[in-house]
Amino acid sequence: MLSPREAVRTLPSYHPPLAGRNGLRLDFNENTIGCSPRVLECLRQLGPEQLARYPERGPLEATVAEFLGIPAQELLLTNGVDEAIHLLCETYLEVGDEALIVVPTYSMYRIYAMAAGAKLIPVAAGKDFLFPTDDVCRNVSPRTRLIAIANPNNPTGTVAPREDLLRIARSAPNAAVLADEAYFEFYGQSMLATRNEFANLFVARTFSKAYGMAGLRVGVLVGNAEQMRAVRRVSSPYNVNAVALACLPEALGDQAYIERYVGEIRESRTRLEQTFESLGIQFWPSQANFVLARVGAATSFVEHMRRRGILVRDRSTDHGCEGCVRITLGPREHADRLLTALQETCEELGIAQGASRR
Repeated sequence: MLSPREAVRTLPSYHPPLAGRNGLRLDFNENTIGCSPRVLECLRQLGPEQLARYPERGPLEATVAEFLGIPAQELLLTNGVDEAIHLLCETYLEVGDEALIVVPTYSMYRIYAMAAGAKLIPVAAGKDFLFPTDDVCRNVSPRTRLIAIANPNNPTGTVAPREDLLRIARSAPNAAVLADEAYFEFYGQSMLATRNEFANLFVARTFSKAYGMAGLRVGVLVGNAEQMRAVRRVSSPYNVNAVALACLPEALGDQAYIERYVGEIRESRTRLEQTFESLGIQFWPSQANFVLARVGAATSFVEHMRRRGILVRDRSTDHGCEGCVRITLGPREHADRLLTALQETCEELGIAQGASRR
């Protein structure tokens, strides 16, 4: 009888609650207003011949590389950052290897590493979700082959300093060290400029968040040219679809749109954090497009917000996030709706902890 591999049979499932998302979508860290009008116009201009051809990734990789200021041979376009993570696991992990993650963090690091047969080594974040650099380095062993770090981190919005990431790359020369910068635009600091200091350091970016193209699934993986040649062997030559590739130049070309959107998200982030402060609700200052807060009965809070047309994400099952919800930020008009619903929900549930962020 056909049976999946042991690693797959024992793999934990990840089922994001995507069904029934009627309301203002502040639950999945998506762009809440969508992509640039230039991208929409590009979509309207697509013809049947473009859809009938296999997608050609190379020219667009050169375009993105030029935008990032790096050589094209150091860059691979991927089907979202998820595929970038998957490719690193397929390239470097074997059964019995170790993969290190800091928890809480993005679930797909664990799933892809375990699917490859690796042993997962979770390292708990410090107080206030401080990045535990010393603990990460202490857990590096000869079997460590992958260290995945979201920076800023999801769901906490906290960050790891550049020097700490370089220290980790130095301490684990036999491991692929991934700096996942999916929320880079809202933070503004990157490892790209220092990527060549260590051949085992990789950087990932996405067009799903600030660029509003989550449905098109486009990501970027950057690394040492020799290492990227190995990663390319695992990748399909047609992994990014023709529609996404056609839209990329227009998305990159409208930086004014990105700057306006990111500016409003940062403003909304400040407003939300100030509201939490005034309500006495514990939260963690964020460098991403969301804020994590401890509201107590998270399930009830999510339901009361849904009744008011606002979707937020219950994160209370994540390590150290008991009673927490994660709220995505939108532009000003969405922040207005959010803050009104938040005030009403807190009054209705009697949420006023009298203790703000730790």
